[in-house]
Order: sequence, then C-alpha cells, then structure tokens
Amino acid sequence: MGAYILRRLLLIIPTLIGIMVINFSLTQFVPGGPIEQVAARLEGDGDALESVSGGGDAGVDQGRDDGYIGARGLPPEFLAALEVQFGFARIVCDEGFTGTPSVTAPECRKEMIPATERFFIMMWNYMRFDFGESYFRSIDVVDLVIEKMPVSITLGLWSTLIAYLISIPLGIRKAVRDGTPFDTWTSGAIIVGYAIPGFLFAILLLVLFAGGSYWKIFPLRGLTSDNWEQLSLMGKALDYLWHIALPVIASTISSFATLTLLTKNSFLDEIKKQYVMTARAKGLSEGRVLYGHVFRNAMLIVIAGFPALFVSVFFGGSLIIETIFSLDGLGQLGFRAAVERDYPVIFGTLFFFGLIGLVMGIISDLMYVWIDPRIDFGSRRG
Repeated sequence: MGAYILRRLLLIIPTLIGIMVINFSLTQFVPGGPIEQVAARLEGDGDALESVSGGGDAGVDQGRDDGYIGARGLPPEFLAALEVQFGFARIVCDEGFTGTPSVTAPECRKEMIPATERFFIMMWNYMRFDFGESYFRSIDVVDLVIEKMPVSITLGLWSTLIAYLISIPLGIRKAVRDGTPFDTWTSGAIIVGYAIPGFLFAILLLVLFAGGSYWKIFPLRGLTSDNWEQLSLMGKALDYLWHIALPVIASTISSFATLTLLTKNSFLDEIKKQYVMTARAKGLSEGRVLYGHVFRNAMLIVIAGFPALFVSVFFGGSLIIETIFSLDGLGQLGFRAAVERDYPVIFGTLFFFGLIGLVMGIISDLMYVWIDPRIDFGSRRG
C-alpha cells in the first residue's frame, strides 16, 4: 500500500504540470489580455474584448500602426511599464548603468519574456506556494481567495451535508421498499428536482419567498445582516441560517438524485447476496441485517467518494447561485478573473485547487481501504 501511495503522490507532479501547460497554452491564443483590459478602461472603451472583436468605435481615429488594438492613444512608455509590471517583459540596461532601471532611461530597453520562460517562472513560484498578486485588485491571490471563501464554505458545506443526510436514508428506504408506491413517487420527485435548472429554481425561490410577488420571508442578498455585530451569539446563528436558507436549497436540489439512486442500487445489490439471507435465517432483526451487515458493504462507494465530492462543492463556487443571491464567492471571483484576464488569480487558483483535487483522489482510495480492508490497491500495477 505504501508503494501505491508513493506512486500516486509522484503522479501528482506530471498531472498538475499537464493541467497548467494546457490552460497556459490556451491563454496565449485568447484575445484581449490584461494590457488591453487596462487600456480599454483608461480610454473608456469598457472592455477590451469589444475592441479586439471590432464591436466598439471609441478611439478608432486615434490609430496605432503596431497592431496593439487595445492600446490606442496611450503612451508607449506607459504600456511598456505595464508589460514589465505584469511580468510579460523585463528591463535590460547597458553594462555600467547605475541608476534605477526604467523603460524611460536611455541606457535601458524593454525585452519581452518568451511564453515558455514565463511558464517556468510561474511554476517555480507556485511550487513555493507564491501565487503572486492580482493584476487589478492589488491584493495577494491567497488573501483574495480567503476573502471569498466564506460564501463557498457555506454553500459547499451545507449542500454536501444536507444531500448526504437526506439521500442516504432515503436511498436505504427505497431499497427496502423497492417497487412499492413509495419507491415510485420518491423516484419521480428526485428526478424532477434533478431536471429543474438550478438558476430557475433559485429565481422561483426569490419570487416566492424573498419579496418578489408573494411573501417576503428571506433576505435578498448577503450572508449576514447589517446589524450583525450587534447581535447576540444565538442571534448571529439565526441570522446566518436565515440568509443561507434559499441559496443552500437552490444549490442542493439537483444533488439528491444521483446520491439517492446510488445508495438504493448499492443496497439492492447487497440485499440479494448470500450472507444477507444467512443473517436473516439466523433470526436477526431487519434493522440488524441492514445496518449491521449490509450498510458497511453497500455504503463503500458512497462514503469513499465523500472527500472528493466535498472538496468539489467546497471550492467549486456556483457562479449562477452567487449572482442570483448577490453573494461574492469563488464563483464570482473566477468569472471576473476570466473576463479581466487576471492571470495570477486564474492560474493560482487552478494550481491550488487542482493540487487539492489530486490529493483528495488519494484520500478517497484510502477511504476505500479503511471501509473495506479486503481492497488492496498495493497489488495494482501502474
């Protein structure tokens, strides 16, 4: 088992590098980089993507012959300083130069850094967990993620726990009463919930319960009220639950179907096995048979997959849910970073969450072994 874990740990390195190489390569062909974003903002064009695609007319008559569409009308020295600041170029000065390196110094010049070199510099920093600073917010990427984390923690933690607490007992009940009216109508209900788009259900909740056209029971936005600091401990807990009720329900509604049906099918497979018939023949109660013998084997797949599922919803962030309920979490952060071409945020979060996802894959395998010692990954080759 130790050799298997070591192999999996070593495989993290090439896998993570492959993920970063693919995404870094894609950004080299996407129009409208961070320099164009800054130029478009300063010239009032709104978004550099409009200039790149030809959608805007602002600044067309200012002209530039260098093909740098997003930089029309801005001083070349300013653009060069931006390229150096964002890590796309470096300042090279003549030998013997004693002043402060600057793009405006006659003895210095700008030298563009090749994409391959920029990639290796980025990866070296990431291996030391130095994720840099956001281009547009003047804050470290780690601090920015920590700032947005409470929303994702709320949605991910409560959605996962509620899904497991409801789906597992429901799946067991459906397996015991397989083919009965209860099994039929509950299957219909969870499939309908799975089929309803999350954003549509979220809007429905807002209209019905957040002051839309019917009842104003829950707040429209945020995780806490304005008077949060003045509330007692119990008041803070109730205020927190009051604010997260609708977003959590909206993000959880579609997660019941897969987990419930997986639990049901796992129990059905185990109930038909010989050891269950033997246990019943010995006179054991149905509860003892189900939870003393069947549960451990049937829940192997469900429980072992919990770490990976928890991390995926914990760090994933839901852009649509966050937007509808005016929550500022990782979903909004990732979307804005992609639109603004904020590469430190994009690649820093991709590296960090990718690393966590790969590690959680190993933990999932260890969970299999812990739940069922008969499984031996160490005997596998490759």
